[in-house]
Amino acid sequence: MKKYIVIALLCLTGLVQAQEALFSGQQVSSPQVNDDKTVTFRLSAPQADTVQVTGDFLPSVKVDTPMGKVDGPGKALLTKNEEGVWSFTTSVLAPELYNYAFIIDGFKTTDPANPFLIRDVASVTNIFIVPGEQADLYRVQDVPHGTVASRWYDAKTLGFDRKISIYTPPGYESATAEYPVLYLLHGAGGDEEAWLSLGRTAQIMDNLIAQGKAQPMIVVMPNGNVGQDAAPGAGSDGYYTPQFMTPETMNGKYEAQFKDIISFVESNYRVKADKAHRAIAGLSMGGYHSLHISRYYPNTFDYVGLFSAAIMAREDKSGAGVYDNFEETLKTQKDNGYQLYCIAIGKTDFLYDANTAFRKQLDQMDMPYEYTESEGGHIWRNWRVYLSEFVQLLFED
Repeated sequence: MKKYIVIALLCLTGLVQAQEALFSGQQVSSPQVNDDKTVTFRLSAPQADTVQVTGDFLPSVKVDTPMGKVDGPGKALLTKNEEGVWSFTTSVLAPELYNYAFIIDGFKTTDPANPFLIRDVASVTNIFIVPGEQADLYRVQDVPHGTVASRWYDAKTLGFDRKISIYTPPGYESATAEYPVLYLLHGAGGDEEAWLSLGRTAQIMDNLIAQGKAQPMIVVMPNGNVGQDAAPGAGSDGYYTPQFMTPETMNGKYEAQFKDIISFVESNYRVKADKAHRAIAGLSMGGYHSLHISRYYPNTFDYVGLFSAAIMAREDKSGAGVYDNFEETLKTQKDNGYQLYCIAIGKTDFLYDANTAFRKQLDQMDMPYEYTESEGGHIWRNWRVYLSEFVQLLFED
């Protein structure tokens, strides 16, 4: 009997310890979005010497990246109470989707109290939303919702199947109508998941369609890295560290094979398969691709959006002459006519000067375009706004 009592006590002790381990991470609430639009961060770390929070809600600082010096998140110190809980409350924040991480004694990590995460290249951070105004487009609202499908298509030009994300608007499955298509391209380090997770594309489209501010449309989000069949961890290469610039980046092959993507969409979805009902847009590298795809296939898209776009072509290894006759093909695109050519960039974006030079070239050609200049730099906060504004201008009959 004593033997069984000892075993029972050991089991009970183990159970109590397991419960303590299970619930110890839930003793603090973080982040707490307060009614006055301040946000409080908390972390239980009694043994830590210093804790900081870093995120895009703080004043930006210049950081070195493969793209040069760009705007990066600032840092703020948390203070510790007698229970070993560290905390920091922000000033009033504008409505927006923000990301953040903790730095504990120099080690950067995510918030154990917040399970909501996003990946940008190889960095994983937590997110939160301060509601109101533009940020309400990024929230799931009580409106009809579209469908996001993860599909595989035959990239005949590249010789293997590739993954692609496709948003169809509310009611697509039960309707018989045909829809216009926006091809939405990510930046360097991104993949077919980037515009969905970081750009909140599905939420933006659902909310704008419900408000009657955007036409119901299909949004196609391909992987712009021609050496990948899918995002890291989602394809045949398995789990590996994502890279900012993958092999064969921006060398013409992606532009040359783009008709494979259009063919797949127009063979598998109910679409209006003409120039008047096709749009292409992208950020950074995706803006570069949108620029060159739209002029390489100069009678294919009536709507073009360049968001913080890289501009000038690199070495062309496509074998198709994608980057040849740059000005001539732009002129052909102009002469063919289009509904909208949109350029948008932040005032402190490292690509600002390149975009200014490109605009001067368009001005000299009398090639019309719409221009948006915003605060800030090469950041998702701008690109979500550019997308929200761009889709409201598409496919107006």
